[in-house]
Amino acid sequence: MMLYENGAFDATLAAAAGDDAALLGELRAAFVESLERQVDLLKRSRCDGNWKIAAMRLKGLAASFHANDLILLADDAIRAAPGEPTIIRQIEVFLADFTAAQS
Repeated sequence: MMLYENGAFDATLAAAAGDDAALLGELRAAFVESLERQVDLLKRSRCDGNWKIAAMRLKGLAASFHANDLILLADDAIRAAPGEPTIIRQIEVFLADFTAAQS
């Protein structure tokens, strides 16, 4: 099981939101929503092209929020065959751990 490591991510959000707790919450929610969307796209991808696009979007999302563990998972997805269940499961674990850490 991969535990969400939040150092770089939290620092990025803090730099963007400053002392605005509402903005910080909105940024976290936007990240989760985007991550859920990319996981859904990965799960529905059946061809190489759609899989690679979803994986690259996932990597872009991770990079923009400095979510280093997710960047590594996205790299794994980019190299994997479409629908690779172990990759999808690992990303879903990241999402679950991230969501639990935010509660």
